[in-house]
Amino acid sequence: MTDKPGRTAIFPCSGGSNCGQIANEVGIKLTEDGLGNMGCLGGIGAHDEKMIDGAKTADRVLAIDGCAVACAKKTLEHAGISVTQWICVTDYGIKKTPNKFEIKREEMERVIVKTREKMSWM
Repeated sequence: MTDKPGRTAIFPCSGGSNCGQIANEVGIKLTEDGLGNMGCLGGIGAHDEKMIDGAKTADRVLAIDGCAVACAKKTLEHAGISVTQWICVTDYGIKKTPNKFEIKREEMERVIVKTREKMSWM
């Protein structure tokens, strides 16, 4: 499966918890599977105009956050980038454990499946 015509920009959180790391790994997997291109959320937060302009020209923007704090989504919106779809890892029954980075394969797979489902109509 590859990215639909047009371009999907994927911006995952990579926060200081297992859920942030799951979000980042999901972004990597979606990119490797050809469902979009992962962008640099840090560059957006640093107000890098080239990165912001690149994200604004995407046809679809997917923000993947580890938790309801929604750092990825808020960072994009603060830079004037419209988020097409928002994923929150903890919405899928995964408990956030700050400063613990163990990723359970079954939890990551659950988020990948749910994200693919939401992306199918983007």
